[in-house]
Amino acid sequence: MSDPIVNLDLARELGLQEDEYNRILELLGRTPTYTELGIFSVMWSEHCSYKNSILQIKTLPRSGGRLLVSAGEENAGLVDIGDGLAVAFKIESHNHPSAVEPYQGAATGVGGILRDIFTMGARPIAALNSLRFGNITPIGDNGSSDGKLERTKYLFKNVVKGIGDYGNCFGVPTVSGEIYFDESYTDNPLVNAMAVGIVEIGEVASATAKGEGNPVFIVGSSTGRDGIHGATFASEEISEKSESKRPSVQVGDPFTEKLLLEASIELIKSGVVVGMQDMGAAGITCSTSEMSAKGKSGMKINLDLVPVREEKMSAYEIMLSESQERMLVVIEKGKEDIAFDIFKKWDLHCVEVGEVINDTNIKITYKGKQEADVPADPLVLGGGAPVYVREAKEPAYLKDIKNIDYNSLKEPEDLNEILIRLLSSPNITNKKWVYEQYDTQVRTNTVILPGGDASVVRVKGTNKALSMKTDCNGRYVYLNPYKGGLIAVCESARNVVCTGAEPLAITNCLNFGNPYKPEVYYQFKEAIRGIGDACRTLDTPVTGGNVSFYNESPDYAVYPTPVIGMMGLIEDVKHLTTSYFKDEGDVIALIGKDVKEFDGLGGSEFIKLIHGKVAGDAPDIDPSYENRLYDATLEMIKAGFIKSAHDISDGGFAVALAESCLMNRNNPVGCSVNINYNTRKDFELFNEAQSRIIISLRKEDEDKCREICTKHEIGFENIGNIGGDKLMINKDINLNLETLIDAYYNSIQRIMETNESKIN
Repeated sequence: MSDPIVNLDLARELGLQEDEYNRILELLGRTPTYTELGIFSVMWSEHCSYKNSILQIKTLPRSGGRLLVSAGEENAGLVDIGDGLAVAFKIESHNHPSAVEPYQGAATGVGGILRDIFTMGARPIAALNSLRFGNITPIGDNGSSDGKLERTKYLFKNVVKGIGDYGNCFGVPTVSGEIYFDESYTDNPLVNAMAVGIVEIGEVASATAKGEGNPVFIVGSSTGRDGIHGATFASEEISEKSESKRPSVQVGDPFTEKLLLEASIELIKSGVVVGMQDMGAAGITCSTSEMSAKGKSGMKINLDLVPVREEKMSAYEIMLSESQERMLVVIEKGKEDIAFDIFKKWDLHCVEVGEVINDTNIKITYKGKQEADVPADPLVLGGGAPVYVREAKEPAYLKDIKNIDYNSLKEPEDLNEILIRLLSSPNITNKKWVYEQYDTQVRTNTVILPGGDASVVRVKGTNKALSMKTDCNGRYVYLNPYKGGLIAVCESARNVVCTGAEPLAITNCLNFGNPYKPEVYYQFKEAIRGIGDACRTLDTPVTGGNVSFYNESPDYAVYPTPVIGMMGLIEDVKHLTTSYFKDEGDVIALIGKDVKEFDGLGGSEFIKLIHGKVAGDAPDIDPSYENRLYDATLEMIKAGFIKSAHDISDGGFAVALAESCLMNRNNPVGCSVNINYNTRKDFELFNEAQSRIIISLRKEDEDKCREICTKHEIGFENIGNIGGDKLMINKDINLNLETLIDAYYNSIQRIMETNESKIN
């Protein structure tokens, strides 16, 4: 079958704009071939080029601290943790594929981010995720569903299964994550996958092609038609046509990926690797062009040599396929046999398909015909790919939703009932139904399991441990994009601090709607500003990440959701701190800032769940105060004073206190506290004001802790004691642990078991 006629209409079908097509004509000095047009279409898609986001991203702090490479320089960020070791970590989205094929979409999202880690020579030690779905419970006063309930449950169930199956088979513990449910994510779930690895600093591999005559190899799996135009698919809105794009979703094979991991690390350790890159979005196209541009060189590739698993594939299909478990590797000339032997041992393809050339073009031949001859640099991010600044306009809704009279909301009569409802809410309730499907302890390094503030993984051969967390409250960003961005960074940092870790750096996954809509671009721009300000204050630079635009459908637009992946370091595991109460008689203290009237109500789970409103302003946040809170908390932890620490977030004070009682599921313990009400009781108990942590300590250490908090100019208040089999707050909440445990641990399972046959 002959190739289609290349013209402006075809370019538009492939997602290119008229000015972009004209620029291609200008760059080449001729009409591109069909394969060349495909190459430009995927490389200039939003997913690959970041053309509508890169100028904003460059305002973030992308170097400094313990970073060994600046953001965007390599496949993943790299942070020095001492002892000659570095941690590589990154987060990326697989939203659109998961919307149409949740199992494979999620699974290949995990596979892709793992490859980003081990192509740098780092052995993956942990996987995390951040997930968003529509409602999984009936909505409305009459308990009726919105008609999409079972579809959402289906997406939820199969995304979780895809993540679990891939990670479990590959052999990496899935240790942490966050899951939110809201109608805004109904048609467009967010599936963000993060991976973490450890590498010796002298054994890091680079994604570079250089050295004229050095051979270029494709290693790993063969190439099929799965995933063609996956990058373009990720750069458009979800619609009724999206279901027909299932072929754009790749198919993963975790067992092959495990072999590829071992072969890749062995190859890097052999010393023959010049450069290595995962074939992710845009497949061979992306890896050849990005590696060449970085090495200021070119490549000559013969597609006849590429191992394929389907008949009669065209050059276009081979170049754009996103088949999984493949790498592009440049080897030192004369050392090819070392690579062949290593991959033969692991029973994987290792095929020489071309060479590095003293040119700046990618030259592609197939069946005796030159299919492409294009310059590498104009294809890539940071080279000559298009860059745009879109119009930003403050959304009109922001003025309307600020006007809420909280005192007009009916005060609940039974605060016990409110707490039970919050603990049962899918956004707050324990997600054991999810993480029990994951192997959280493979490799035996996990020391704090999912369900706490952050998860902690031991660094073998040292006394160190890594604390890691993904975090973002999309409601806050919706209500106030700038403050929402600040909070996403600060809360993720607070979470790792509660485990005894110093926050080091972040990766981010920026999930937004259509950037061509001025209101969406405003949300994006302001959230970036908030993230940047927080990172500069906390000294947690951005190592890299991912932008995912077009998270919309005809019926729904997702909340702006800039997910933060925070990495923290515990220098000595003896300082490890958990979230749950331990010993009867210990003092419970509330440290942090005083709460102003109505602060922390806007965007809270309490106001949404009980009053059905997403309104008001996001909570106030001061990153400088947060820094002092972290310093005080870590000083008390290192001195051995703090026995547990748990930050106050979703659901507010009463929920955080209940979680502290329940998180040690094998040994829950009650408590009795008394707090001073500065406002209405329900507002005081369930607001989500920031910069507060509940700690427990021995009575004899109270004065020392108070002194440390005073020194750092943060509040310290003794509010009660651990003990008994009830949670008691003043005379307003009195609940036995059995009731709390049932609400907190069994709600998701009950929801998912309802109409089970309909969601398979």
